Amino acid sequence: MASSIRVWLRMGVLALLWGSGFLWIKISLEQGLSPVWITFVRCLLGAGVLVGLAAAAGQRLPRDRGTWGRLLVAAFFCNALPFLLFSVGEQTVDSGVAGVLNATTPLWSLLIGLGLGTERRPGAAGAGGLLLGFAGVLLIFAPWSAGAGLMSAGVIALLAAAASYAVAFAYMARRLTGRGDGPLALSAAQLLAATAWSAPGLAAAGGGPVRVTWAGVLAVVVLGVFATGLTFHLNYRMIAEEGPTAAATVGYLLPVVSVGLGAVVLDEALSARVVAGMAVVLVGVALTRVRSREARALEPVG
Repeated sequence: MASSIRVWLRMGVLALLWGSGFLWIKISLEQGLSPVWITFVRCLLGAGVLVGLAAAAGQRLPRDRGTWGRLLVAAFFCNALPFLLFSVGEQTVDSGVAGVLNATTPLWSLLIGLGLGTERRPGAAGAGGLLLGFAGVLLIFAPWSAGAGLMSAGVIALLAAAASYAVAFAYMARRLTGRGDGPLALSAAQLLAATAWSAPGLAAAGGGPVRVTWAGVLAVVVLGVFATGLTFHLNYRMIAEEGPTAAATVGYLLPVVSVGLGAVVLDEALSARVVAGMAVVLVGVALTRVRSREARALEPVG
């Protein structure tokens, strides 16, 4: 019983830190920071945290060029690009809704896997999950409604960010997992590569942030240190100590955290249609996970 409570507490802390990232992005934007600066500082601070943790654990950064080449690809699709797209998207979309769109990543993963031939053809549950998930997205944004519809360029950016995560996970599963490098060192190297990817954006943006407040500075520091660096570390520990099922469960809690924080802290309004759409998205994602478990159960052992 005590062990079960401890697991749920750990999942709750991880979900709170991870899900709060959308809130900190929104505050940073509202307090004067641009998307490119948020992305760069987030990657830099997150990398700093992980480099320190890796050093404390006696793990050294990779040294061979092949690993760094793969890390550059992973960092682009898993960090630099989606971090930027989420910041761009939240310029026009509420933080809570951004968190829900982040939860569509498993749907994109299934579609990409089917396209690449790495996923088996989905059964009834998987196909239903895909249809429900994207139907939920349509319900949230109601593109058919001229007055109440929320479809915008920001929404496209947020969906593209979730799809970018899916591309990254597929690539990382093939090219980075199972390596001898320590997980903390590998994560630190990946965020260092993401920092390098995001740095040119500062020059393209033309100068530093203007009229940024101390609240904006604090928000982006919390985003980089806690919602990025520390979250990476805790997620790896969760997978190693509690298993992938517990880590996957955290994914279902993220939209709840982002919506709750957005409503309480930022007073973001939620209509009945949007809430219903969020529920449909999560049910759809859950069905695709059921499909995955069924597929694994049918695979021959050995």
